[in-house]
Amino acid sequence: MSRIRIRGIYTTALTHLLGDEFEVVQASPPIRRRFDESFDTGEYDATVETTDDRQGVGISGDPETVSHVARRVADTAIDTFHWQDSAPRGALFDGVVSDTLGSGAVVDLGDDRGEGFLPFRAIDRRIDDGDHVRVQVHDPEPPWSRDRSLLGTDVQVFGGVASLSKGVNEVVASAPDDASRRELARTTEMLPTDVPDEWGVRWEYAAADATLDEMNAALSAAVERAETIDGALAEETDVDGPRTVAAPEETAWLWFGRESRFELDEARREVTTTLPGHHRIKAADSSASTAVDFAEDLYGDSGEAFDGMPTGATLRGFGPDADDEVFIDHGKPDGRCFSLGKGAVAEADPEAGKYTVRREMGSSGTYDAIGTDRERGDVAITKFREGRWWYPTAYRSENGKSKGTYVNVCTPVELFPRSVRYVDLHVDVVKRPDGTVERVDDDELDAAVETGHISEELAEKARSVAASVEKVLSK
Repeated sequence: MSRIRIRGIYTTALTHLLGDEFEVVQASPPIRRRFDESFDTGEYDATVETTDDRQGVGISGDPETVSHVARRVADTAIDTFHWQDSAPRGALFDGVVSDTLGSGAVVDLGDDRGEGFLPFRAIDRRIDDGDHVRVQVHDPEPPWSRDRSLLGTDVQVFGGVASLSKGVNEVVASAPDDASRRELARTTEMLPTDVPDEWGVRWEYAAADATLDEMNAALSAAVERAETIDGALAEETDVDGPRTVAAPEETAWLWFGRESRFELDEARREVTTTLPGHHRIKAADSSASTAVDFAEDLYGDSGEAFDGMPTGATLRGFGPDADDEVFIDHGKPDGRCFSLGKGAVAEADPEAGKYTVRREMGSSGTYDAIGTDRERGDVAITKFREGRWWYPTAYRSENGKSKGTYVNVCTPVELFPRSVRYVDLHVDVVKRPDGTVERVDDDELDAAVETGHISEELAEKARSVAASVEKVLSK
């Protein structure tokens, strides 16, 4: 049975969902209490970690284990999206500098591998556009992130108990105190596994609670990957462009939509008291975690305390409020996410979960699919409702003349304090100023199903929603 480590706001739910197929290791104290069972402290085959923005999880580690875990988590709900990272954690590349910024360089990793960011502090020489540099992915970013994956020039093997660093001839220990660090360093010499030349050991925090057998197994697994990397580095090849040197690990990303978060609530509720909307609220703002935990601790197992997600209280407590500015974060089924711009909350009804956002157009052009002219000073009025599978945007000229309405079909809308989030499902419906109604971009939806970016189940839901919207607008 493969071993996995789970961290972040989805930990309890995923431990419950994955516990029958995988052995969960290095469990946190709350998880040990909730599940009332023993968990080993041994090395993981894959680590499952909540993303920094709390929108989903990233999985890194042994390729077979990562693939298995990702497929299982991808089945969470209809609006769970899954992507493989073409530049996974630990991958080594001969890259080419494509741009230099204030604090580092953008490195091209290859046509099908994307790019990453190399801080100047991570390299001991000056680099400019066009320079070749060997880099390793140290901290990959999800495809929807605005940040690039973090690169380094030092070569590492990543682990939860034992990690290795090339070119470091020492043992480093992450432990609570000096005595524990010295003990871990001394223990290294007692283990039967030999560390390859030019590699140094770094014992992670979990090592302080690991048995000697667990430490040796972790070190042995790390050494095996280090030898794979050494073998790849020995195969020098003269190339003009970027190339992959080695990719000992795999990284996968999963984005949870609103329905996914509520499904994870149900899984968590099998284990402990869970407020309806637990994961939806925590995903919105890091400060919400304390409030949710307090409410759950206060009411314990009292079923009378919770009657559906407290939408009004959530939106009143964390926003957005009237006159606030919010971004419209437009996710795409291929993993990208970009902003449609920033608008002001013109109307707010927290109890109903309804918000009206007003944006002023700053450039000219043509309104997509509608065909009318877009002019500077035009106004876009967008009405959002929490949990709805679509939202309309009405375009008007500066003097109030209609320029048409565009209805976007998407995963259930989530109203976060600083942004509105969803994933666009391609098919949309437009109503032109002359009253004609047209459903558009069905071909893009079909193509997304063909490429595997959208499941057939989700595509059918999108088509159904589009048909209903088209019928209403045609009346």
